[in-house]
Amino acid sequence: MVTRFAIVRHGQTDWNLEQRIQGSTDIPLNSLGRAQAAETGLALRGTAWTAVVTSPLVRAHETARIISGELDHPAPLVVPELTERHHGDIEGLTFAERQLRFPDGSVVPGLESRQAVLDRVLPALERLATAHQGSRLVVVCHGGVIGTLVRYATDGRRPTPGELIPNGSVHDFRWESGRLELDSFAAAR
Repeated sequence: MVTRFAIVRHGQTDWNLEQRIQGSTDIPLNSLGRAQAAETGLALRGTAWTAVVTSPLVRAHETARIISGELDHPAPLVVPELTERHHGDIEGLTFAERQLRFPDGSVVPGLESRQAVLDRVLPALERLATAHQGSRLVVVCHGGVIGTLVRYATDGRRPTPGELIPNGSVHDFRWESGRLELDSFAAAR
């Protein structure tokens, strides 16, 4: 049986606005981020969702709570494995600062590999798919997680090279025959 996931990137934070790398640093939504979460929740109406699940980081959890409210769902289920990729010594830096301190190809102390992200996120999605076979779930998490899942589901390709994952965007995946498949990237609803 196929389980469908609408994987949502959390709404904007002040660090997103400043183009700072958040990683596992727990930064809250700003007012635009809360509005994006509400817009995403409204856009998801009209589909029968079984549950809303979320990363434990406050920006994702708040996004999921707002979406749950728009969908008339109870509080979201927290899944710790959905937390953002740990970025080690580059957390808090702007993208420009990162390039100065750690140019492309440099080793970044504490940076979690994409494989390590997959090793924790895929089993969590599989458990959700098994527990909710044939259902549709809203999963609120982070750009680094979504980017890693897109690369996995497309054998390393991205839908458009260099394309960013916007705050509040929805990406449709399905769990089928023991594998995660991408149906659409940043689906317009």
